[in-house]
Amino acid sequence: MLQIQPVSALRNYNKVLDKVKKDNPVFLTKNGYGKFALIDIEEYDEFTTALELVNEIKKAEKSKHYNFDEIKGNLFS
Repeated sequence: MLQIQPVSALRNYNKVLDKVKKDNPVFLTKNGYGKFALIDIEEYDEFTTALELVNEIKKAEKSKHYNFDEIKGNLFS
């Protein structure tokens, strides 16, 4: 379920933080526009790990020392 709250809801931050669960972030709006996302720390760790992997794959793809198709084959085989 999508949780959207105005940033002013943080006045009672415990109530807002209780709604944050893995795979269920709380989005905060400011002046009617999306501004912040509160996510579970485990989900954040998974996101940053995946982002690091994507960046390493991009570097390998651009490198003259690696064949991207071989790397992709090794990752997904």
